[in-house]
Amino acid sequence: MELSHEIAVAERLAREAAAIVAGYFGTGIKVEYKPGEGPVTQADREADALIGRGLRAAFPDDGLLTEETPDDGSRRTRERVWMVDPLDGTADFVRGRTGFAVMIGLCVAGRPVLGVVLQPTSGVLYRATAGQGAVEVGPDGRVRRLQVSSVDDPAEARLVASKSHRDEAIDRVRAALHIHDELNVGSVGLKLGLIARGERDLYVNPASHASLWDTCGPEAILAEAGGRISDLDGAPLDYLGASPRHTRGLVASNGRLHGAVLEKLRPLFSRGG
Repeated sequence: MELSHEIAVAERLAREAAAIVAGYFGTGIKVEYKPGEGPVTQADREADALIGRGLRAAFPDDGLLTEETPDDGSRRTRERVWMVDPLDGTADFVRGRTGFAVMIGLCVAGRPVLGVVLQPTSGVLYRATAGQGAVEVGPDGRVRRLQVSSVDDPAEARLVASKSHRDEAIDRVRAALHIHDELNVGSVGLKLGLIARGERDLYVNPASHASLWDTCGPEAILAEAGGRISDLDGAPLDYLGASPRHTRGLVASNGRLHGAVLEKLRPLFSRGG
């Protein structure tokens, strides 16, 4: 699948949006709260608008789903759908932490085939297209290929978990897997980026708060680095459903751990209990 033009546009828009976000970082920006959801700021909205305009101009026939615009369902009629989180990790952003990122993904026939995740203050960018591998681009432009770790024992896994939304379910996960090493990071994209880099091995989110725009781009990157993401049942994430939410949690790993982790977690998060 030839996506060189798409990845170039996505990276350019991510960098432009990141410049907006970085300009607001640490300024005491006003925070609002969407009903039933998390915080939102002017940085979220401006970055969202910029990316949306750019994608519509470049790919007018594609569908578009972003965190800051209503889901009108039209995405379900399109073969190609861009999924955008203009500021993933807003809670970290407003608290002055660096666990936030700009994320752009592309689904074709319901599967992620392209991803860009950019941390605005460090300038570190992860990108991937299907069949072409995943890379990290440093702030100096240096490119490094991403490859997951070879850890295959859940007890040896280095867990990455939420920083702002961590709850007791993670303690249950750690106990079930006998994990002792945990790092806390805000953005889903940055968590999966650490797994793609081989610096972390596992991410478990039993909650149902994550959305399509949280995982599309990061999934494309993780898969190209050799990793895997699924729901708690081991099923592939659904990008074609009516709801933009992932209702059965998330498990992301280096792939080698995945089956054993799911087996050990099944009694904790079975549909019956």
